[in-house]
Amino acid sequence: MKKVSLLAPGPTPVPPRTLLAMAQPLIHHRSSDFLDIFGQVREGLKKLFKTENDVLVFCSSGTGAMESAVANLLSPGDKAIAIRGGKFGERWTELLEAYGCQAVNLDVEWGYAVKPADVAALLKQDPSIKAVYVQALETSTGVSHPIKELAQVTKDTGAVLVVDAVSALGAYDIPTDEWGLDVVLSGSQKALMLPPGLAFASIGPKALEMMKTSKCPKYYFSWAKELKNQGINKGTFTSPVTLFMGLLDIFELIEEMGLDNIYRETEIKSKAFKAAMAALGLSLYSKENASVGLTAVEAPEGIDGQDVVGWLKNKYAIFIAGGQAQAKGKIFRVAHMGYISEFDTLQGISAIEMALAGLGYKFDMGAGVAAAQKIFGEA
Repeated sequence: MKKVSLLAPGPTPVPPRTLLAMAQPLIHHRSSDFLDIFGQVREGLKKLFKTENDVLVFCSSGTGAMESAVANLLSPGDKAIAIRGGKFGERWTELLEAYGCQAVNLDVEWGYAVKPADVAALLKQDPSIKAVYVQALETSTGVSHPIKELAQVTKDTGAVLVVDAVSALGAYDIPTDEWGLDVVLSGSQKALMLPPGLAFASIGPKALEMMKTSKCPKYYFSWAKELKNQGINKGTFTSPVTLFMGLLDIFELIEEMGLDNIYRETEIKSKAFKAAMAALGLSLYSKENASVGLTAVEAPEGIDGQDVVGWLKNKYAIFIAGGQAQAKGKIFRVAHMGYISEFDTLQGISAIEMALAGLGYKFDMGAGVAAAQKIFGEA
């Protein structure tokens, strides 16, 4: 059996020490011991999100947190801007329509970031718009949207800014309170180095006020219920105890390493990988604001990006991601976030070179690895 290597943008590898933390004997989710763990998790999340807001925890994927941010803020018929610069931006439209809300779609060419001025123009044109939904990092394209600038746009309007940071939180700095972000969402299986299963929602004062008038149906993802119960360190429903234990260990790991050091290491891995792709003659799919969290690479002409993904999986048990929707077959995507080391990155680059050579692409073998090694050596 081959050793599996995860270089896809989620799930990402879990540190062995964290796996051991989650292997502790199970405790009851209503016990006093777990209430103490829940309290520690709540405080740890505030530090991670850099906020004084309550950060709610749900047992779900990140999409659950996204759904909660529609169900708890809006009423049927309300208008909201969905910034659609990729597959996950399109998910906002799907969620808005599922709850009977009106999606004001702001379509952004894939590979590019939204222009804050375009959002400002829509809000000025229609002051009844209640919310702006955006990705911090559009995982399908590798583009980071300018959420700090968007917060300045929404600040003095009646609209709240909702940021999907599922792929971004922990990969680079997102100071929630400093930037005035109304709602920030994330998940456990990416830069936070845990298995899938936890979703998070930081809820600011403006969003709390809007929540009070929301008439969309809600049950499992009710912010009001969770604010009440998590305020006394317990979930409304059964909490995933083992994931909470793992999250406490991740907080310890982050404390030991330092968030700024983690951001720097992620940036270096990203820079090295991008230099490697350039040395192979490959272009980034992200034409502006290319994220440090992951890299989307255009497959060479005549080669299907899915074949590169398949080659790595079948021959080397290395998992990267392909393109989605209109980018399917055109790109492949590699993560730099979380528990991925320099040598994991070099191994991935080497495997990509082997795959491209096997698929008939002509280049100087080893050029990508050498370019990345130079970046790592100078860091």
